[in-house]
Amino acid sequence: MTVQTTPHLNFRGDARAALEFYRSVFGGDLTVMTYADMGGAEDPAESDLVVWGQVAAANGFRVMAYDVPAARPWSQGDDPFFVSVRGDDADELDAAWKRLSEGAFVIQPLGPSPWAERYGMLKDRFGVTWVLDVLGAQDSAQ
Repeated sequence: MTVQTTPHLNFRGDARAALEFYRSVFGGDLTVMTYADMGGAEDPAESDLVVWGQVAAANGFRVMAYDVPAARPWSQGDDPFFVSVRGDDADELDAAWKRLSEGAFVIQPLGPSPWAERYGMLKDRFGVTWVLDVLGAQDSAQ
């Protein structure tokens, strides 16, 4: 049996924009189903919101998202999770960092750290905290 874990991000009206942005950062295919696609929403004004969406890239990057309907309680909270992107290609990670950091608040600039060749943390323009790193020699030996 194979098991795969995919972050599933919840938004209030920003899921499509967030997924499109993440596709522009990491590449891949975007799939979006709206409440209308599923037969409608309780509130017709929410019909075009995302009931399920995903970005899936050939390099293994995956993220899912949806728009929580107004009738359901939702709070973004304070750092309820981080999305970690760990790779082995510094150039690829640097390029993703550059795109992801547009409009972001950088918590820890991307650079060398005691545990990784590169490590950085930022909160993107959608309020999602991302950790990007490239494994160092000590990590890959484990």
